[in-house]
Amino acid sequence: MIEINNICVSIGNFPDGTQNISFKNIEVLKYNIIKWNYEGDNEIFTLMCCVDYIRRVNKSSTISLYLPYIPNARMDRIKDVTENFSLKVFAKFINSLNFDNVFVKNAHSNVSLALIDNVEDVGIESDLEFLLLDLFRQNDVADKTIIFFPDEGACKRYSELPVFSIYNFSFAFGIKKRDWKTGEILDYNVVGDVNGKDVLIIDDICSAGGTFYNAGLKLKDLGAKKIDLYITHCENNISNGKLLSANSPINKIYTTKTIISNPDLINNSKIEIINE
Repeated sequence: MIEINNICVSIGNFPDGTQNISFKNIEVLKYNIIKWNYEGDNEIFTLMCCVDYIRRVNKSSTISLYLPYIPNARMDRIKDVTENFSLKVFAKFINSLNFDNVFVKNAHSNVSLALIDNVEDVGIESDLEFLLLDLFRQNDVADKTIIFFPDEGACKRYSELPVFSIYNFSFAFGIKKRDWKTGEILDYNVVGDVNGKDVLIIDDICSAGGTFYNAGLKLKDLGAKKIDLYITHCENNISNGKLLSANSPINKIYTTKTIISNPDLINNSKIEIINE
């Protein structure tokens, strides 16, 4: 879905299948914001048309892009020349549109931030403040809850966020060995004491959720009690994994509406959308 200045762009189709885009009721301002909640690659052409429309109407206007979820974010490196470095290709496309600013939310890696021009990561501080404050209303969370990062990368990205020092949380993290070609997790170990503690897992992206499911099982084996999960970007593909099953070790999944779009998932009792 794409919005210009908080007005949704209307997209239909001509008989030949090409897009019929309408900018009716959309006012071009001196400072314009395009918000792109990614739903598919067909929106790339829509975005091009939005930028063209704004610049045709007012050549001197500025355009900022708010792209909460960066498509192709996982493909931030390749190990073989035959692999597609899709993140780099996508970044080249975004850069070709010459945005004055590009705002993203919780980028998967610094590679994304290095490849995209004029980019700023707005982070997850407000999400966590909202979530932790809500949890504190229920009980004294910091005394009995461990913040868990499912891998060393997540630990490096999030452990020094000021919100954690405010609430004085303790940390634990996972170390995983993955098969690069298949994505299968070959081995998983936990660093830190979770015995008798509630656990809040924090990370950026969830697809089918195999990493979080296996981490949850490991945490349970180590004596963890209630396990919740915060992920910024939840793909609709989560329904194809085990996280939402009755025997899942994950109690509650907190996420934002950056990419999740399936109404059945949004209304699932196990998923809670925060900071809408």
